[in-house]
Amino acid sequence: MSDVMSTTTAQARHREVGLSDNDVLEMYRLMRLCRTFDEHMWHLHRAGQISGLHMSAMGHEAAQVGSAYAFKRGTDYFNPYYRGLATALTVGTSVRELMLPYYGRAEDPSGGGRQIMGHYGNRRLNIVAQSSSVATQIPHAVGIAFAAKYRGDRVVSHVSFGEGAASKGDFHEGLNFAGIHKLPVVFICENNHYAISVPLSLQMPIENVADRAACYGMPGIVVDGQDVIEVYRVTKEAVDRARRGEGPTLIECKTYRLVPHSTSDDDRFYRSREEVAAWRARDPLLIARTYLESQGLWDEGREAALGEACLREVQEAQAYCEQAADPRPEDVLRPIYADRGG
Repeated sequence: MSDVMSTTTAQARHREVGLSDNDVLEMYRLMRLCRTFDEHMWHLHRAGQISGLHMSAMGHEAAQVGSAYAFKRGTDYFNPYYRGLATALTVGTSVRELMLPYYGRAEDPSGGGRQIMGHYGNRRLNIVAQSSSVATQIPHAVGIAFAAKYRGDRVVSHVSFGEGAASKGDFHEGLNFAGIHKLPVVFICENNHYAISVPLSLQMPIENVADRAACYGMPGIVVDGQDVIEVYRVTKEAVDRARRGEGPTLIECKTYRLVPHSTSDDDRFYRSREEVAAWRARDPLLIARTYLESQGLWDEGREAALGEACLREVQEAQAYCEQAADPRPEDVLRPIYADRGG
């Protein structure tokens, strides 16, 4: 692992990749807001104030914000996986919309109070709701890309997944079809080294998921998933390539989840505390903040103000969700069946 301070060796890296000062500040805000929401939901679950479970993105923020920021919101389509909390925020999902599913409220944009938490969907933002089955969002994203190419739309399809999904047939079938037809889709593997409790060495006999890209006729890129600017750089190149009609790309973000797989998991049984501590030293928020400070864009006062603003936003969302309306019994079949009208 490289040292946190390595991000400061290059001056103004964000400008070199086409990001303004405001862009990198917004990317950090999104990462900080995601972490605040994440920690808050973890505490609410432990306190018994929400049901189900919480799938955390802690440690994945740079991989998700950096990649999603490279797409064109309002035009492109997004197919995140269940850990894609920061992806959903970056695309435009509000904290309130993220929290509504935990309370099963009717306003939940992903399913009107009937969708499980972590299954992000929002028609307004072109976020396609996924299934609980691992990797099924991959062929969905490929289908969207095929439709875009068929219709001549300048749409790029985003899809994210963990490295465990790369062992599923959906992954291989999706990449094969996309490679054959040179579809405008970017595959983003967030490799956190564990498929729940199964280490990478027992999932596949090669070091990198991205090495498989060559089998499907597309570029495969490995990137430091803790570095939000570097993730943005490689993803922006892939998105531009797809929009030019040059086909798909597989990007592998080497990252790490800093907490257990979910609130129902105990990671002490399958990974050491020393390993977790080593990765915590490369927390993507710490890396991003260190870079901003090196550019004179951040200081302790701004950090404190942002922390307060993020917590206030999350607390206001909680207060709203606690009193929001439940789904109506008469809507139980919607949208299962089409309205006949009259």
